Amino acid sequence: MTSDAGSSALTDLDATQLSRVIHGREASCEDVMRAYLARWDRINPTLNALVNRRPAEALLAEARARDAELAAGRSRGWLHGIPLAIKDTSAAQGFPWTLGCRPLADQMPADDAFTVARIRAAGPVLSARTNVPEFGLGSHTFNDLFGATGNAWDPAVTAGGSSGGACSALASRMLPVADGSDFMGSLRNPAAWHNVFGLRPSIGLLPVGPAPEVWANQFATEGPLARTVQDLAHLLATQAGRDARAPASYDDPAMPTLADSLPSDATSLKGLRIGWWGNLQGHLATEDGVLQACEAALARFAAAGARVEPLTAGFDAEALWTECWLVLRQAGVSPRIGAVLAKPGAREQLKPEALWEYDQGRLLTYARYEAANRWRTRLLHRMLDHFRTVDLIALPAVQVWPFPIAQRWPQQIAGRTMDTYHRWMECTTYATLVGLPAISVPAGFHANGRWPMGLQLIGAPRSDAQLLTWVAAYAHTIDDWLGRRPALA
Repeated sequence: MTSDAGSSALTDLDATQLSRVIHGREASCEDVMRAYLARWDRINPTLNALVNRRPAEALLAEARARDAELAAGRSRGWLHGIPLAIKDTSAAQGFPWTLGCRPLADQMPADDAFTVARIRAAGPVLSARTNVPEFGLGSHTFNDLFGATGNAWDPAVTAGGSSGGACSALASRMLPVADGSDFMGSLRNPAAWHNVFGLRPSIGLLPVGPAPEVWANQFATEGPLARTVQDLAHLLATQAGRDARAPASYDDPAMPTLADSLPSDATSLKGLRIGWWGNLQGHLATEDGVLQACEAALARFAAAGARVEPLTAGFDAEALWTECWLVLRQAGVSPRIGAVLAKPGAREQLKPEALWEYDQGRLLTYARYEAANRWRTRLLHRMLDHFRTVDLIALPAVQVWPFPIAQRWPQQIAGRTMDTYHRWMECTTYATLVGLPAISVPAGFHANGRWPMGLQLIGAPRSDAQLLTWVAAYAHTIDDWLGRRPALA
């Protein structure tokens, strides 16, 4: 496949399909690499999703080496010869590890992150980085080092973040599948705005590291992004599993066969019980149309036999934000920023939102930290109570539609002022606080037809495989949404 039509056909394939084409010798790894190089040259100047790209000749040489391995009867894995890019918040040998931060522009990691090493072992041609906000902070991908990333559906608006580069590249067919990470919706938010699937796994299913501290800070996790649930399950299985260097990590025996055992129709949704939190009885400020889009997605579940009922959250959401979330987030984020601030002149180069996190974190006391963890424990108990009567908890994956790319963050939502730069993403904090699996699934589009929305589904503890099984069944009810693609693609 060397014609323009053939190149387009290759980049249209999802990762599972592309793997079959490569292993069936229907197209060479070099053909695939050339197709993606052409696509990057055409689309990335508009979106700015991929950064620190390796030279074309180096990528083609590696692709030819993958072809030689196949000719000799050796495959490295399901990603053999497939071009991928690693999110710039994860260490990846051979690439600068900048975190979108100017003082780290030349930082080269000595090792791969644990999950990156597993991805690399599956045989892809690692080709570039996906762009992120500075330090991965704020659900809008822009930084002073590389600039802003545009949304694949409308480059004039934000791609979200911090996995904004990954989702923009995925939706525009510049990548067949992508890695991401999630603290405060960094997977779920951009997935929602790109009509793709983004899974924040249970804490520990993916080992996080290497890291200077592996005990207390268990909020951030890597996770997969994909246009299909099968690809999502394949990449999750590649990333998942116990690593002794990450003491909270564990093995899930369902992972190795999950991608090949997903349902082929929506039958398994019959009897599923979904509790709809909505906007938490008015606590979460949401733009017009957001709740309605999510309810339209829930109607697809109901039409397939699921039972969807309103569910009262049953906790003090405002106290949870001020006395728990802000405290624990600042406790985890502040030391990372402090390490960079030790570099001469770094403070003048960092964005004010990062400096605010650092300065607030320095004011924390252990008493406040302990009290915050008590709030977190009460939230866990409340959610476990919910899972006695429902199988999934649903709420929006994001509270607003994509906003102009030049805007730093939404100052107001529906007339309500946002008191921090990330308050508009409060809906993502609950799964994070208690380590539950949460996924953003496509939920239709804005009335303008250009901006996607996502529904967030939270599962019971360590129910990742069951969650993906239900989502795979749901995917069979939204062929009309999944069949749409950005104009750029």
